[in-house]
Amino acid sequence: MPKIVDIDETPNPNARKFLLREPLTWGIAHSYENAEQAQGDALASALFAIPHVSNVFYIDSWLTVTQDGQADWEQLLREIAVPLRAAPAAGAQSAAAVFAARASVADLSAEDRQRLDDIELVLDLEIRPYLQGDGGDLHVLGLSGNQLIVHYQGACGTCPSSISGTLQGIENRLRTLEPDLEVIAA
Repeated sequence: MPKIVDIDETPNPNARKFLLREPLTWGIAHSYENAEQAQGDALASALFAIPHVSNVFYIDSWLTVTQDGQADWEQLLREIAVPLRAAPAAGAQSAAAVFAARASVADLSAEDRQRLDDIELVLDLEIRPYLQGDGGDLHVLGLSGNQLIVHYQGACGTCPSSISGTLQGIENRLRTLEPDLEVIAA
């Protein structure tokens, strides 16, 4: 049963990040944009049952909840705390499950797999820590030619700056690896 250590505001005024004493997962992200996507996930389903919750994202020892902008945060935070405190802490996940979850982009040539590995390394070291610090993350959906397709998660998913400034910053950094790379948010 995770205990809430702190609740942080994010650059997205409609999202809050909950820092937890115990992890909910071991390296596997859970990202849901609606209640239908959350079916089968007890914690996310309980959170979507709360009026105004519009997005749930969690990994390791933190969770971000986004609301539709119509709720009072003070009241909503109290409601969110109930299912979050009742959620079980992460169980022992096998290394195979973690590896399978991370190997989500398939059917790449050896050359494109190496390109993607190089891109993921830069994202892991230089981009994701900042996004995660703000209650979000970035998931690579695909690499096709000179186009990298990404999906923002958590607080970043509905944050106005993620589609403009942040996306441009990510593209500029990745262009030091591949000058013609175009980063597209989906």
